[in-house]
Amino acid sequence: MNIRFSQAAPAALLALAIAGCGSATAGQDPPGSAAPESAMAGHGSIAGVAEVAEPQLHLVAVDGAGKSSMLDLLDGTETLLEPVAPPARISSDGRYVFAAGNTGVEVIDSGVWTWDHVDHFHYYRSEPTTVGMVSGAGVATVATGLLSTAGTTGMFFPSSGAAVLVDNSALSDGTISESLRLDVQPHAGIMAPLGDGAVVTEADANGTAARLRAVDAGGREVATAPCAAAAGTIATRVGLVIGCADGAVIATGEGASPALEHVPYPEGAAAPATTFNARKGRPTVAGLGQDRGVWLLDTRQRQWDWLPTSTPVLAAAAVDDADGHVVVVATDGTVQVYAAESKELLSSTQALMPATVASPELAGKVTLTVDGGRAYVNAPAEGVVFEIAYADGARIARTLTLPTGPLHFAETGR
Repeated sequence: MNIRFSQAAPAALLALAIAGCGSATAGQDPPGSAAPESAMAGHGSIAGVAEVAEPQLHLVAVDGAGKSSMLDLLDGTETLLEPVAPPARISSDGRYVFAAGNTGVEVIDSGVWTWDHVDHFHYYRSEPTTVGMVSGAGVATVATGLLSTAGTTGMFFPSSGAAVLVDNSALSDGTISESLRLDVQPHAGIMAPLGDGAVVTEADANGTAARLRAVDAGGREVATAPCAAAAGTIATRVGLVIGCADGAVIATGEGASPALEHVPYPEGAAAPATTFNARKGRPTVAGLGQDRGVWLLDTRQRQWDWLPTSTPVLAAAAVDDADGHVVVVATDGTVQVYAAESKELLSSTQALMPATVASPELAGKVTLTVDGGRAYVNAPAEGVVFEIAYADGARIARTLTLPTGPLHFAETGR
């Protein structure tokens, strides 16, 4: 294994003098809950960027040719963005959109973000821009953290085995700066940020991700854990989740002594989860496998729960609010809302996207994102994004059209 690293650009975070910080948002963890240590260092402010009173929620859409656009969910303003190379998939940390293609990951800065300060939030707005590309071979898996202006973003390129950490504070300055690059055996792997370092997968003799290695900022191995068929990762307020064939590993801590804790599935479990989704930062996440149902992982209690659904599932997300809503996009094109504790189906839309679900290729592009009040789901064939009030009987609040088709989409400003 080869290790190459360079000193990351210094944090460009300037402490903002604020007479009184905003109050906690409903459903947010109370003061004292686990959160990134860097969250206490400042408020996420950047010189020349305006702080605003409410989250600047936007949708970013990228079509099959790489044409990109934004829609302001507050006032309906449409913005065309610079095009990117046609991506195979995109992901977001709530500010940046990472468009992964065969030759690298292009980074779009939506210019809107939320700083999570544990007991309250700060909201910022600037001009959108395209930052640049992180080159690599194969469609990368991207793993983001909880804060967009601090820490790092992980990228793993399967064809070359390049595992990269990109410095988020440098992205805020419009610069791509790699703080760490590891060269490992090529495989479908993960490089996920953990503190100043990361957790990276290691392949077995068959080229399948089978082991997790926690490394520090210089690439030195500091902890390991088995994780057969590792797939899927998400950052929560409690810790980093990585899915395994027999459960998940929750990684916590940083520096020289991170903890990699295995949380096994219950006896006789259904198919394992290979993707995870939740409202940003919340401790309970939804894991999607292959059966009619959704795994729910409570990262605080280190406990799995199985939520059966009436139909097979295309996408699912745990809202983890006071009512325990879980939002599901079913293979019949309906959006369903369940109660996590009772497993009851609370409400459902009618079938929304018949042309999309009729196409296996387009059905695989259906994406679901949830925030504190709404769920958003794209219908690529129909060319729209549905905004759904999941706590109000799965009411379709709006049907949204962007300047570019939403083959891929993300919600930013969160």
